[in-house]
Amino acid sequence: MSMLTPPGMGGQYRITGDKYPRMRRPRRRGRLVLAGVASVAALGMVGWGTLQLVDVFTGGGDKASAAGNGAGCPAGASPSPSAGKGSARAAALPAPRQITVNVLNATTRTGLAQKTADELKKRGFKIGEVGNATKEYDKKVKGAGVVLGPAAALDTALPVLGAQLPAAERRTDAQRKDVAVDLIIGDGFRRLATAPEANRTLARLTEPEPEASGAAKDC
Repeated sequence: MSMLTPPGMGGQYRITGDKYPRMRRPRRRGRLVLAGVASVAALGMVGWGTLQLVDVFTGGGDKASAAGNGAGCPAGASPSPSAGKGSARAAALPAPRQITVNVLNATTRTGLAQKTADELKKRGFKIGEVGNATKEYDKKVKGAGVVLGPAAALDTALPVLGAQLPAAERRTDAQRKDVAVDLIIGDGFRRLATAPEANRTLARLTEPEPEASGAAKDC
């Protein structure tokens, strides 16, 4: 019997040799696998959190907030400037009754100025001088006509009169101080636009301009 064998034990329980055997519990591989997966997940979360902190301190988050601000409307946003342009232009355009028109014939066709003046009068315009064009324009206007007025009439009376003859050329004379405008009839003149056509042209002039971007519509 070995010295390592406890007293009273023998036979199949007899321990031989000079060392006690090492008693180990069976390894549970399932627990080890779960522990490994949990460790990897924990490391992944730590890494993701670290990246987020880096973005915050290096300004990476500014891009996201900039994109977010573009998608919505800032607090207290005012309407797009283009939204009021239509009403502003409508207010700037005078009514025909406020416009005095000189109808001048630059062609060789007689009676054309008077006939045109009568039609404009029916549409509400005030008629001033009716006759032949000055030497500067007489028999020198090849197109439908010229709408001429002082510089102040460029965005007021001239568009309204021009709607009656859209093919006419628009010109201003900086030397003129009067408020009347001229309709100089040229060789290419056939007729004025019909009243409904002229009204549609004026309506387009007073429509609001399209907004610059789709974002403004969301405001």
